[in-house]
Amino acid sequence: MNDILWNFGSFIIALGILVAVHEFGHFWVARKCEVKVEKFSIGFGKPLWKKTGADGTEYSLSAIPLGGYVKMLDGRVDNIPESMQQYAFDRKPLWQRTAIVSAGPLFNFLFAIFAYWLVFLIGVPAVKPVIGEVAPNSIVAQAGIEPGMELTSISGTKTLDWESVNMGIISHIGDDQMVVTLVPADGYGTEETKILDLRNWSYDPENESAMQTLGFLPYRPEIFTSVAHISDASAAQSAGVEVGDKIISINAIAIQEWQEVVDAIMSSPNQMLELVVEREGVSRSLQLTPASKELANGQVIGYAGIGPKVADWPEEYRFDLQYGVFESIGKAVEKTEQVIVLTFSMLKKLIVGDVGLNNLSGPISIAKGAGATADYGLVYFLGFLALISVNLGIINLMPLPILDGGHLLFYAIEAVIRKPVPEKIQEMGFRVGGAIIFSLMAIAVFNDFMRL
Repeated sequence: MNDILWNFGSFIIALGILVAVHEFGHFWVARKCEVKVEKFSIGFGKPLWKKTGADGTEYSLSAIPLGGYVKMLDGRVDNIPESMQQYAFDRKPLWQRTAIVSAGPLFNFLFAIFAYWLVFLIGVPAVKPVIGEVAPNSIVAQAGIEPGMELTSISGTKTLDWESVNMGIISHIGDDQMVVTLVPADGYGTEETKILDLRNWSYDPENESAMQTLGFLPYRPEIFTSVAHISDASAAQSAGVEVGDKIISINAIAIQEWQEVVDAIMSSPNQMLELVVEREGVSRSLQLTPASKELANGQVIGYAGIGPKVADWPEEYRFDLQYGVFESIGKAVEKTEQVIVLTFSMLKKLIVGDVGLNNLSGPISIAKGAGATADYGLVYFLGFLALISVNLGIINLMPLPILDGGHLLFYAIEAVIRKPVPEKIQEMGFRVGGAIIFSLMAIAVFNDFMRL
């Protein structure tokens, strides 16, 4: 219950910030173009708080926190006195109307740059993308990639950390090949370029990572068979397991690595296991009955509530992704550009069918992401805000009536035919655009519930 409330609260904060940024873009440019703004609202429905400013604009926070709007004086919906017509949106030149509508998405992109600037200024711990395991006969193995190699770029884009690697891989969904550059495992010599054949690549983001499907895993420090963490009120605590215990055997089967412990526990929900542990040099026998946990796919697994001791990362693999005040600006612009390119690429592949509709995410998935990143700390939450801000800006630029991009499409037509698009055609377009948006939202929400 606490997780749900935390995710919901983080989602409301994130959405409120991004909607305020988007609507402020419309508001600010409208004011610069001398358009009278009657209302600036964050949220829809009944106002929870409102205040009329000295400029005559009503500012409000409303009950349904799923968007917002800026209401401008408009002769198409209001009876405007002659003295006020010069302040109406529909009476402004085409270029000013275009600027006002474009400002919302533009401010989302500017906010992403600002958020990433803060991320790089504050700094975030990172590890070099060094390859750990490579599966035999996999896509990466066939390309000649070996454990210990460090990924330095994917298709010309630098990969300083694993987040960059993951973004680079995902951007190639539906492609026939991927070009990667690596440093040899010994660290000496020139970089090597490898071409991955993706024609038979199958990737299901719901069940596996992109890296696993290509046949490799990131380097991880050694995991020992000693217990380093025990959850309160867990099966392990009830069984008398203590921090520092080294697991020697389970059901008389010797344990060589931690994964064997995981496999034994997961395959034995509500079934007693005979553990032999070494504690302070003395062997002790314990009886552990893992609790049961049901996964999203209906599978029931065992859960004991213990974690292993893990070796420290090698110092040469660790670094802080941090830059100075001015260098952070360039890095923030570069990062925002990468996210924009990736998002447009994924939208294109969604339209042509290279990416399935089951990959769409709705408010529940976004809320989980908001909660998880907020839990990690401010810098991770800022990165999440930047990512969602870019996506919000791009979605609003889609040429669908009801979105900013739909209005811009009508303005582009107006620029060609030298007169506004007839109201009936615009109204029909809004209905069609609304139906498409509603359908996509329904699919996204359905996908969210299927992931629960």
